[in-house]
Amino acid sequence: MITVTRSAKRSLGQNFLVDENIQRKVVAGIGAGPGDEVIEIGPGRGALTKHLLGTVRSLILVELDDALAEELKTICGERANVTVIHGDVLEKPLTKLTTDPSGSLVVGNIPYNITTPIIFHLLARPRPKQIVLMVQDDVAERIVAPVGTKKYGALSIGIRTVAHVERLFKVGRQAFRPVPGVDSAVIRITPNVPSSMSQFEEERLRRLVRAAFQWRRKKLRRILRDHSDLGYSNETMVEASERAEVSLDDRPERLTPIQFISLCAALPETERSSTL
Repeated sequence: MITVTRSAKRSLGQNFLVDENIQRKVVAGIGAGPGDEVIEIGPGRGALTKHLLGTVRSLILVELDDALAEELKTICGERANVTVIHGDVLEKPLTKLTTDPSGSLVVGNIPYNITTPIIFHLLARPRPKQIVLMVQDDVAERIVAPVGTKKYGALSIGIRTVAHVERLFKVGRQAFRPVPGVDSAVIRITPNVPSSMSQFEEERLRRLVRAAFQWRRKKLRRILRDHSDLGYSNETMVEASERAEVSLDDRPERLTPIQFISLCAALPETERSSTL
């Protein structure tokens, strides 16, 4: 049994999950079996780790905190199928953590101040088979927000154009120590296999979506014509919108992720965007 007792560091955004029932639910959400390799981000005091030990083929723990990493190494050192990596997950692509990135499962209770960077880091190619994360509840709502709502935006589209996302359950703030100022939620991200876009197409799409939601209250016609990252002619915009079956009089939040993919595919690479 893991018993790491060091107190939380505010500088690292640490809030330890102490509710045993929630711990088990998070681990159940990843659905890992005896043949799976699991990468746990920020294991901390081992809240999730203790439910994974002895149940999976391989367990890789990535912990930034110096003291916690050393304690985890001491506790898990004799287990041949457990590897403790002391470092920042944002500086370690999956290819540096495992020889089989696309076959791995990722789970973690991650610092809320770097949630978005971690998610997009994990969604860099090659992508894991599945990702289950504890995130701030408001962020979870933004990720799964319905099209046309205020919370629907670049984050929603950026994830949902490359993966399927589910909000599994809400977690009250009392499940953590120290108690955070917000509630949390557990989300499950399942990357699309095979991907519907090439890496180049995904990068073009991210530029388009970022530009669109920087001016989310403007209509697509104005955004495509006047945004500094785009700059399309009227003729090009009309032709692309017809091919993509998208109205130039719509605002960005009215377009589904699929419509954004179609619009991006219909638009040519511009001189301005090709230099970004």
